[in-house]
Amino acid sequence: MSPIISRDSIQSEIKQQLLESARVKEALAATCSDSIADAAELLIAAIAEGAKILLCGNGGSAADAQHIAAELVARLKKERIAIPALALTTNTSTLTALANDYDFLKVFTRQVEAFGRPGDVLIGISTSGNSKNVIQAMNYAAENGLKTVVLTGGNGGEMAQIANVSIIVPSDSVQRIQESHIAIGHILCDLLEQSVCDQK
Repeated sequence: MSPIISRDSIQSEIKQQLLESARVKEALAATCSDSIADAAELLIAAIAEGAKILLCGNGGSAADAQHIAAELVARLKKERIAIPALALTTNTSTLTALANDYDFLKVFTRQVEAFGRPGDVLIGISTSGNSKNVIQAMNYAAENGLKTVVLTGGNGGEMAQIANVSIIVPSDSVQRIQESHIAIGHILCDLLEQSVCDQK
């Protein structure tokens, strides 16, 4: 039985997608280095002052939140002190209780209320910038003395309008935006790691 897609077609698609991903990252470097630097400075200052980082998002962005928090609490490349970071996407009992007892829109807001303190930073991740539960958490954070950073794409959506720092990936492709988000996350983790190592 012959394959539905030819080997040549498969290889062509692979090369096309990899090159497209590279082009988006080149555009990201050209257009977003300032906003990434702004986010890094905000996070470094917060950690230096004893604050912590909270992260949230849905679907693939939930996975990114968990990934970034893990790199900060464990390590990226160097032995150093743990950086306090908490993904609000990982406790299934808390998430399902809040969705059941209140509303899915409150699954992050209620956790920001529980864990967030003035001076902390909330990182909201959304490819569209219009995730309602993330927007609600960001608004609550801003009203209660937390700083906010968003990773988004396209036109930035509503989240880009309300954050202290907005990093908007110049693409409308969900997968290309997600690939860029984790690249940005790794850059921020690396810079934070360097900052705490320098403080030793």
